[in-house]
Amino acid sequence: MVSHSSDDARGSLYIVATPIGNLDDFSKRAEQTLRDVDYIAAEDTRHTRRLLNHFGIEAKLFSIHDHNEKDKANYVASLLDEGKSVALVSDAGTPLISDPGYHVVHALREQGHKVVPIPGSCALVAALCASGLPTDQFFFAGFVPAKSKGRCDLFESWKKQTGTVVFYESTHRIYDSIGDVHKVYGDDAQLVLAREVTKTFETFLSGTASEVLAVFDTDANQMRGEFVVMLSFTQESGNEAELEAKRILSILLEDLPVKQAAAMAAKLTGEKKNTLYKMALDMQSA
Repeated sequence: MVSHSSDDARGSLYIVATPIGNLDDFSKRAEQTLRDVDYIAAEDTRHTRRLLNHFGIEAKLFSIHDHNEKDKANYVASLLDEGKSVALVSDAGTPLISDPGYHVVHALREQGHKVVPIPGSCALVAALCASGLPTDQFFFAGFVPAKSKGRCDLFESWKKQTGTVVFYESTHRIYDSIGDVHKVYGDDAQLVLAREVTKTFETFLSGTASEVLAVFDTDANQMRGEFVVMLSFTQESGNEAELEAKRILSILLEDLPVKQAAAMAAKLTGEKKNTLYKMALDMQSA
């Protein structure tokens, strides 16, 4: 149930994640929150109304989208001051993650209002955890520029980015975007494309940029849907710290056992000993 603390008569804003495809991913807590709040602020009221009808939820709806959210922040604040509770939802997934809501949440927190996350589906997290790419560090870029030059400039700036880089792309631009990845990195980046995550035709494509483009050329259906694109960079794509660590380890491993080589390399590079130990094991097994 939605509730407020006894020392604060003001209402709360609930950031409610909704399914990105499979309706069974809608959590009981999220469903109950939408039943209990006084108002629901939706990116597209028509889209949200279909979700509410499916679950038999009646609610007062108003819209918050990219073009009005700065103005709507004061309206939401006035509702909370009256003790009303408001849920913020996007068309699918977790609000604010490449969806509207930042200006509202920022303004409300600045005013001291309570903002409560109701977690759930998020295409970014769902795709990344099933990608097989490194997840200990990742950088989320949202949607990349629509024009080739802007994309290429952005991709170029990632050459020294550590961890896996993730961005969203649409069916209309996916071929050109992967083509620009190939322009900038050649085949020096490992890609995983998650298509239609949680939906009927969910697909994961893995390979280099040229391999992914070849799949598109062979089967145009693989370009349909919404995409989460994930890139993990190889040595040649600019990971100088990893290159240096491997160079040092290769020398030390000629005379030292793995554990001692990793410890010595950690002192020389400043990298974590556990990371270097795993790297050394991988190098020996290669």
